[in-house]
Amino acid sequence: MKTRSRETKISRRSWLLAGLTVPLFSARAADSMKVMYDGDNLHVAAPTLHFLTGKPLERLKYGDVVAYVAQLELLNESRTAVVRPQKGRFVVSYALWEETFSVTHLGSTPGGTPRTAEGLTTVAAETWCFNNLTMSTLGLAPNLYYWLRLELRTGTARDFAEETKIGISIHDLIDLLGRKNTEVTHWGPLETRVRLADLPRMAGRGSRNG
Repeated sequence: MKTRSRETKISRRSWLLAGLTVPLFSARAADSMKVMYDGDNLHVAAPTLHFLTGKPLERLKYGDVVAYVAQLELLNESRTAVVRPQKGRFVVSYALWEETFSVTHLGSTPGGTPRTAEGLTTVAAETWCFNNLTMSTLGLAPNLYYWLRLELRTGTARDFAEETKIGISIHDLIDLLGRKNTEVTHWGPLETRVRLADLPRMAGRGSRNG
C-alpha cells in the first residue's frame, strides 16, 4: 500500500509575510514562483517579479493610475492544453506625499465586488496583488502533475470594458487608458511543475480533493 507523504503545515500568516521578503539574488524562472495549497485553492507568490518599476512607476508618480492584468494558467503535464485559466485585474494609484500605493482588485468576473488596500509600500503592494490571485482546485486530480504558469502585463481599456464600478469611475479609467494608448509592458512567464498531493498546505484548512 502506497504511503501518503506527510503534509507540511505552514500558517497563513507565515506564508503572507514570506512574500514580503525580497531575495538578494536572481532566481531561475521555475524557482521564482512559490505555490501553496489550502485544500480548496492554489495560492502563488512571486518574490522576484517586480512590476511597480520602470515606466509604470513613472506614470504613477506623475499622477496616473496604472492597470495590471495577471494571467494564471494550469496546463497539463505535456503543456499542450490549458486545464484551467484564472485572471486577476488590478488598478494601482500612488500617493505622492505619503509615498504609498493604493491597489484595487477587480476580481476575476465582471460585476464582482472589488477589494482595496491603501497605504502600501512597493513590495507590500506587489505582494497584495499576488495574495489575491488564487485558483480553485475543484475537480482537479490530486495525483496528476500539472504546470502552473504566471504572466503579468499592464492593462488596456479593453481589459476593463465590462467593469461597472471601482474606487474611481471605471468610465474615466477606460477613457484614460484608451486616450493615452500607453505601450503595454509584460512580465514573465514564470512556470513551475506542481502536483496537489505534494504541495505544502496552509494550516487550518481541510482538503476537498483528497
